[in-house]
Amino acid sequence: MGENNISRRSLMKMGGLAALGLSGAAALAACGGQPQSAGTPTASTGGSAMSAEASIPTPWLVAPEPIADFVDTKEFDVVVVGAGAAGLPAALTAFEEGATVALLQKENQAVSQGSAGLGIDLATSDPAGVEAVVSLLEQVNQYRPRRDLLELWAQNSGEAVQWVIDKVTEAGGKVISQGNAQVMKYTDFDGAKVNYISAFFGPKPYTNTEAMLDLAKVVEASGVEVFYSTPAEQLITDESGAVTGVAAKTSEGYVQFMAKKGVILATGDYQNDEEMCEFYLPDIKNFARKQMNKTGDGHKMGCWVGGRIEPVGHTKMLHDFDAGPATMCDLPFLAVDVNGNRFCCETAPMDVLNNFLKDGDKLKNGEAGWYSQVFDANYETACADWPCPKMYTPEELENFMPDVEGEKMGVVEGFIRTFRADTLEELAEKIGADPVTFKATVERYNEVVATGHDDDFGKPAQFLKPIDTPPFYAMNRWLRVSAITSGLVVDGNLQVVDENNDPIPGLYAAGNVSGGFYGGIDYPMTLAGLSLGRCYTQGRYLGRMLANK
Repeated sequence: MGENNISRRSLMKMGGLAALGLSGAAALAACGGQPQSAGTPTASTGGSAMSAEASIPTPWLVAPEPIADFVDTKEFDVVVVGAGAAGLPAALTAFEEGATVALLQKENQAVSQGSAGLGIDLATSDPAGVEAVVSLLEQVNQYRPRRDLLELWAQNSGEAVQWVIDKVTEAGGKVISQGNAQVMKYTDFDGAKVNYISAFFGPKPYTNTEAMLDLAKVVEASGVEVFYSTPAEQLITDESGAVTGVAAKTSEGYVQFMAKKGVILATGDYQNDEEMCEFYLPDIKNFARKQMNKTGDGHKMGCWVGGRIEPVGHTKMLHDFDAGPATMCDLPFLAVDVNGNRFCCETAPMDVLNNFLKDGDKLKNGEAGWYSQVFDANYETACADWPCPKMYTPEELENFMPDVEGEKMGVVEGFIRTFRADTLEELAEKIGADPVTFKATVERYNEVVATGHDDDFGKPAQFLKPIDTPPFYAMNRWLRVSAITSGLVVDGNLQVVDENNDPIPGLYAAGNVSGGFYGGIDYPMTLAGLSLGRCYTQGRYLGRMLANK
């Protein structure tokens, strides 16, 4: 860059954020360097003066004054921040490997979500197949991930997922080892075989949420010192900049939790921080959130000591496996928006449909993500050649119908929204669409089907099936933000790095607070259970590594 070669660290020290304008805002996505303190003077643009607060596009990067008054100091080998799908395995593994461990959680219990975690069974898989899976994950993430982080998952995930299965079983949890059941499509790569270990927690309403509460019981009984209702607020560093501990708030005041071997951030994502979401993912503004209290605590603390957040478009996860059978969520039935209009070629998988439904006249009560899959009474025979893990019968669909009496099994009753009606007008009323518009959409769709050519959206003829035989069905799905899977930049050992890609001594990140594992606009549901599998694996890997450091 020649004469203009000013580092982000130097720029922030100089208070030159405003001078960068929009390019500065984009550059700050990397949030490297020593954070600017509140009130630092900033350069003006266009001759107009700007206050420091008005010129900082990323206020969460403004480091607070260091906490100085502590009521106590506790010393451990490893301090883990966050009791979820990454933090619990990290803490328990480190303890099992001989370390003294503190686990800090801002809530009064362990918190997680999801249903399944996936790993590769190395003992029964061909090395070429394993590498093909890694390359597949690179491809579906737009070639942005670090391959070494994908390799870390591939080489350690089977053992980690099996460990979680064993621990949850020990605690009396409901877990099914599914093997290849959800990923049969990805078990053979030109003759190179891959087998998987998959932990499915259920049936619903028992999910990974409850499974992690069961795992927490094992952690609590193990000897790990667990501190609930103890939010970590800052990282503690020494004169060299190495992270040596965590400042956390207790009912008695601030306590220093010192870590001889390292601090592991496992705090989850930032979906409940509006400013961070507006900056990194403005397209999720109108979508409801599935989680609460995910405010990017680890992201911020990591940046305040010199780390940086991934400087690429962040990856979001939105889905609805509850309204109707999860196995039928990607079937290319006619899809209509909240008004009853067709809006895409239905071969697009559910994980990307949020991009069609994020704003404008597609909102329902101010919220985005509503759509319906529509089909008729002939769906079982008409769609028999479609790829589907399990096509539910009409009788089985009744389990997902809130207006059909009877006990519901294996579902979360508050979220089931599958409907059946004898007329299109009645079905439209049930899903909240305009009956006139909805009926016209179905009629137009049937015209397209009759020609065998989709002149509206180009859907392949194989998936063009008429909707003309009652009763008619609709799965009224609601996409919400489940997770944001982008975070702090880390190296191949999950150590947080600074703006020069130098590791910050003593600081590590696992799960959704860490970056480099994904890279696409939307989380790819190619391998079911990858998200939790990644969290278990990274947590367990760090726990073992730091304990043996």
